[in-house]
Amino acid sequence: MSDASPDPNGALDAEPGSDPDAIEARVLHAVAAHAPEHQRLWIDPAHAATEDFCARYDEPPEESGNCILVASRTEPRHHVACVVQATRQLDVNKTVRKWMGVRKASFAPPEETYAVTGMLSDGVTPFGLPEGIPLLIDAPIMALPRVVVGGGSRRLKLAVPPSALAALPDAHVIEGLSRPAPS
Repeated sequence: MSDASPDPNGALDAEPGSDPDAIEARVLHAVAAHAPEHQRLWIDPAHAATEDFCARYDEPPEESGNCILVASRTEPRHHVACVVQATRQLDVNKTVRKWMGVRKASFAPPEETYAVTGMLSDGVTPFGLPEGIPLLIDAPIMALPRVVVGGGSRRLKLAVPPSALAALPDAHVIEGLSRPAPS
């Protein structure tokens, strides 16, 4: 495990009442347990969005994984977290919806994502998800040498071996979870 650089800034882009240090502590505990060979990438929170992060920090988009919370559209709401490469588009309306066994599903809005996970948009990670939230991993991720995912806040990213994602509780590697993103 290594830190790419120390935290460059104390300022955070956070939800009112959120505690990024507590979220990061929960995430770092989980990543240490499942991916001891991870790398911590401390970044400027203003550049946490995947496309901006990849450009600013010279990271290949195909090695960047977006962790997206999906919710059923009817009550009671059910949630699933999905990890797909930044170069691909999550297939919510077919693959995810069918896997969830619901008629309709959609991306959870940022407020709901925070309420369910305690994590901020552009920082959601598969590590430290609340118990009971399944994790769907797009199969092509497993062929990567590493994948960069959020760290629970907008100031932290984690580079991990894909096998660490598959080893997480309630993780499922799914063929056809995504399709190429439109050009």
